[in-house]
Amino acid sequence: MLNLKFIQDNPELVVEKLKRKNFDASEIVAQIIELYQQKNKLQGQADQAKAEMNKISKEIGMMFKEGKHEEANAAKERTSELKENIKQYDTDFASIEDKVYQLQVQLPNMPSDLVPAGKGADDNEIVKTGGEKPALQAEALPHWELAAKYNLIDFELGVKLTGAGFPVYRGKGAQLQRALINFFLAEATKAGYEEIQPPLMVNEDSGFGTGQLPDKEGQMYHVTEDNLYLIPTAEVPVTNIYRDVILDAKDLPYKNTAYSACFRREAGSYGKDVRGLNRLHQFDKVEIVQIAHPDKSYETLDQMVAHVEGLVQKLGLPYRILRLCGGDMSFTSALTYDFEVYSAAQEKWLEVSSVSNFEAFQANRLKLRYREDGVKKPQIAHTLNGSALALPRIVAALLENNQTPEGIKIPEALVPFTGFEMIN
Repeated sequence: MLNLKFIQDNPELVVEKLKRKNFDASEIVAQIIELYQQKNKLQGQADQAKAEMNKISKEIGMMFKEGKHEEANAAKERTSELKENIKQYDTDFASIEDKVYQLQVQLPNMPSDLVPAGKGADDNEIVKTGGEKPALQAEALPHWELAAKYNLIDFELGVKLTGAGFPVYRGKGAQLQRALINFFLAEATKAGYEEIQPPLMVNEDSGFGTGQLPDKEGQMYHVTEDNLYLIPTAEVPVTNIYRDVILDAKDLPYKNTAYSACFRREAGSYGKDVRGLNRLHQFDKVEIVQIAHPDKSYETLDQMVAHVEGLVQKLGLPYRILRLCGGDMSFTSALTYDFEVYSAAQEKWLEVSSVSNFEAFQANRLKLRYREDGVKKPQIAHTLNGSALALPRIVAALLENNQTPEGIKIPEALVPFTGFEMIN
């Protein structure tokens, strides 16, 4: 969440920058400023009451010694009154702080100056393209028909077992999934990321720490009896490893990678864009997370983008990198790059990764700090994460783009992980 002192010192800047996310923060910011003015006024009154009470307390003993019992008793009554006033001030302070907090958590992260203006996906900025779109034979099939032809994925069985959006992978389809997961993890560990195997459910504190709660509560599966949430991404448990932690600056950055199943309700999803693997309620993904020094977080972001680009290049997929506009960014992000790969039989671009710098937004919620050598006061770190990569649409593009009359060819980089070169 945004730093309160920054909001108080720069209210106009906060409002102006959040306009780029198409968020009108003017009323919330004005309420925060007004509440803090009330708090400052109360603080002055409380300080005055405490000073008066301390002064009277020192005088009471002298009054009794001097035989001024009536005055001393009156002074005691006054200190009792002041104590009650101070208790009320404390109650009022707590009430104001709670109101400020409830307003503060409604404010999204401010976008970086690099973020283009815009209202939605059509306004995103293409910053790079790579690879060549394959020329498929006239009878080329979309991935859901290929999955049925080669017995790779059973969508109907998933509906029987659970419901729509929960496919069953089988045979070489299941092996391809496992191969991709192992390939992505191997590439991440080779790049210096420590592998984590996180839990698939988190508590409210974890959901709040990375910004899923309360913003995306409707998109998360909630285990109500235990008040736990199925994770929408491994970002949530992995980043929360560092909640309430003070790190040594010399050890930054911290780099973690994790494979997990991911669960998203995707309420309201329907139509041709959700066919096959295009949009699922449960899917597999490898995530990369970094905790970085604020001075180096944008350098770190570039490194993470390059890492994801290397993955899609090794898979031989046509891709493009988009810088998201303000209207298409998440609540928590300061700057996000999306990766899309081309799905040749569908003739459409499919998002397979988002790589984001959250600057201090998540770290403020997490109370994630670092301390420089010789500096007593710890500072707020920066957090970043990215999909490296999400599997379903990668699988869709691999099946469609690599289909031949003889079968589906496996990219060379994946063969050591699949153990086969062709699906036929």
